[in-house]
Amino acid sequence: MNRRKFVSSSAGAAVALGTHLAPGPASAATRRKPLMKLGCQSAPTNDKHLQYFARYSVRNICGYPEIADGRLYATVEELKRMRDLAEKWGVSIDCLAPPFLSSSHIDKEKHPAIMLAQSPERDRDIESLQTLIKNCAAVGIPSIKYNMSILGVLRTGRTPGRGGVGYSTWRLRDAHPTPPLTRAGHVDADAAWERITYFLERVIPVAEEYKIRMACHPHDPGVPPEGYQGVVRVLGTVDGLKKFISIKESPYHGLNFCQGTVSEMLQDPGKQIYDVIRYFGSRQKIFNVHFRNIRGHRNDFLEVYPDEGDVDFVKAVETYVEVGYPYMLMPDHVPVHPDDPGGLQSFAYCYGYIRALIQAADRLA
Repeated sequence: MNRRKFVSSSAGAAVALGTHLAPGPASAATRRKPLMKLGCQSAPTNDKHLQYFARYSVRNICGYPEIADGRLYATVEELKRMRDLAEKWGVSIDCLAPPFLSSSHIDKEKHPAIMLAQSPERDRDIESLQTLIKNCAAVGIPSIKYNMSILGVLRTGRTPGRGGVGYSTWRLRDAHPTPPLTRAGHVDADAAWERITYFLERVIPVAEEYKIRMACHPHDPGVPPEGYQGVVRVLGTVDGLKKFISIKESPYHGLNFCQGTVSEMLQDPGKQIYDVIRYFGSRQKIFNVHFRNIRGHRNDFLEVYPDEGDVDFVKAVETYVEVGYPYMLMPDHVPVHPDDPGGLQSFAYCYGYIRALIQAADRLA
């Protein structure tokens, strides 16, 4: 491409990235300034990894505190140690991941009581999370992300991609679960909603009292309505997520909005995802974004680099600016390569890509 064509195409891209304009003549006054930040949720939160974040201008992260004695909550002292270590490298802990309610499969989960509806064990686990909420408030960590999953992250393998990487892949037609049922047995939609509601009724009031945003990840991926391995994934559709945020209405109850996972719910994510962002973003229900791209659609997709998927990331950033989203945009699942066993190269590529999008939107505002 010659210089004249490059300048022309760059100008066009800049106009495309310009934040959403209000009706009427476009002007600088009608543009909204982007508020989101480049973030990351990769572990561990130790000196070496924090230095890595600082190297690539990742200044806001989800933290993983070191927790002693097998507790399901970090003490105030443990949280302070993590926060102070991050601050040494100019990194802010904007979110926390608890040591349970992760995206693991229920057959591998050490603390499954909440999702298995086992009492009194689930009440003790919920009490631990309530304690963690209080302790986060004491040290100024404003958000906790969590999962309410039985099946974990379902994939059928990897597909070769550019430069020899492997793209994580889900094709429902190739899925053959073994064994067919988990230790949860059959969990229909009513049972799933009962367990979720039981949890929210006990956790969200505490989160609201202490002003801690609770960000729940969708089910990754959605499965057919009859379920998979005996489990109906109620948080695997946009309608399910809409129902979820309506339970225990609170400004502190919302989503860890995995854009990749939500794209996986759609038949045409390249066209549909922006209105989904608008729905949840305009209601201030997006507390964190996993900014991940896919190629494909519901029941058949690959997880790819941000610049090669079906979702236009320029338009996606424009949409987050439009709704005033103020928190982190973070890479999530990245392509893997034998020469990059920890994924640090892939993550670094994503950091630069996301940071450039945010900076361009900021300049145009």
